[in-house]
Amino acid sequence: MPSRKRTSVAASVSVGPLAEPDLDRADEIFRVAFGTFLGVPEPETFFGTADYVRTRWAADPHAAFAATVEGEVVGSNFAADWGSVGYFGPLTVRPDLWDQGIGRHLMEPVMACFDTWENRHLGLFTFSHSPKHLELYRRYGFWPRFLTAIMKKQVAVSAAVPGRVLYGELTAAERPEALNLSRALTESVYDGLSLDREIMATQAQGLGESILLEGSDSDLDGLAVCHCGAGSEAGEDVCFVKFGAVRPGPDSADRFERLLTACEQLATEKGLGQLDAGVNLARQDAYRRMVDRGFRTWLQGVTMHKPNEPGYSHSDAYVIDDWR
Repeated sequence: MPSRKRTSVAASVSVGPLAEPDLDRADEIFRVAFGTFLGVPEPETFFGTADYVRTRWAADPHAAFAATVEGEVVGSNFAADWGSVGYFGPLTVRPDLWDQGIGRHLMEPVMACFDTWENRHLGLFTFSHSPKHLELYRRYGFWPRFLTAIMKKQVAVSAAVPGRVLYGELTAAERPEALNLSRALTESVYDGLSLDREIMATQAQGLGESILLEGSDSDLDGLAVCHCGAGSEAGEDVCFVKFGAVRPGPDSADRFERLLTACEQLATEKGLGQLDAGVNLARQDAYRRMVDRGFRTWLQGVTMHKPNEPGYSHSDAYVIDDWR
């Protein structure tokens, strides 16, 4: 890891809402912090054209927080509300101020968000090889469970998937019912789980598309929220499946294969060459099937849970996400 000059925090840390004029600085710190930790030669270019800071701020400015020292932004953190599930990140601090308690300051407002939202299961994604990260989050009641693989594959042209509907192509009158059906699917995966906010944020910001797979009855067989290209969480030439799930029960494995094909079809239509998706390794068959389709791991971390329970990360779940 490159050496870095240490700076003492000369004044007390202040934490408050992340303001729009500070997004550029927060984005710079986010890239440099991750790039420095992972030892890349030019940390300021880490993540390329992918955008985590502006997109998450725009999705919910009230759940985006900045740490300042003497009026200067030195770190940020973001909370996300998925109904009964809440997660946070990325939490990043300027590297010369690491290990001085700023991360703990940035944890307080996100924990308050979870209290307000009344999420029952909380989580995060972090580096499995970093004792200091694991210990910081353990102090707030989070416990490390299974590894999560962030995977990628080169997109191959695939046949059209029958029953695939894109949320962005629905009329304004049709969208509320689509959200209702999506919520019914996610609640069948985990009680109270809702991706409404992600679906609507993806549409409102033009970040990509949400795929709905119609079933043989009135229910959905599958759902995938996908970011596409530069300026989204995917980055240039990438389709990133931020969340994907299929209806549990008989034939769920076949539904999962169909959903993966639908995601690859979307990438092809968007002219994107790479498909990214994360899967928790507790979801054993989902992981195996992704490997069989050509996905390979390029980044691996661990999800930490509060309480120390699996949530929807178990062997019968066919779910794509990574809580980054």
